[in-house]
Amino acid sequence: QVQLVESGGGLVQPGGSLRLSCAASRSILRFYVMGWYRQAPGKQRDLVALITSDDTTNYADSVKGRFTISRDNAKNTVYLQMNSLKPEDTAVYSCNAHTPSRDYWGQGTQVTVSS
Repeated sequence: QVQLVESGGGLVQPGGSLRLSCAASRSILRFYVMGWYRQAPGKQRDLVALITSDDTTNYADSVKGRFTISRDNAKNTVYLQMNSLKPEDTAVYSCNAHTPSRDYWGQGTQVTVSS
């Protein structure tokens, strides 16, 4: 019932910034816990940040203070602002909508942090 499309990834130098976007196909984003996950080659997929319907947020320790998750209900879009990027942030970043029955995922967007 939920379609998610990520965008905004790319190549950036260490210390730089990117903003990822996750657009939902329906105006129901605010009813679910939304999260950003990332997976580097050969590594497991880990939670980066999440936001609830009442805008409570949570972050992985590795990104706390550098990344900010936010929501624009009018645009049906969740964002991940990434600042002070490090090479270890390189991964495919995926948007997730968590429901009681299942999780919905976008196709992912590549973020590469390199000089």
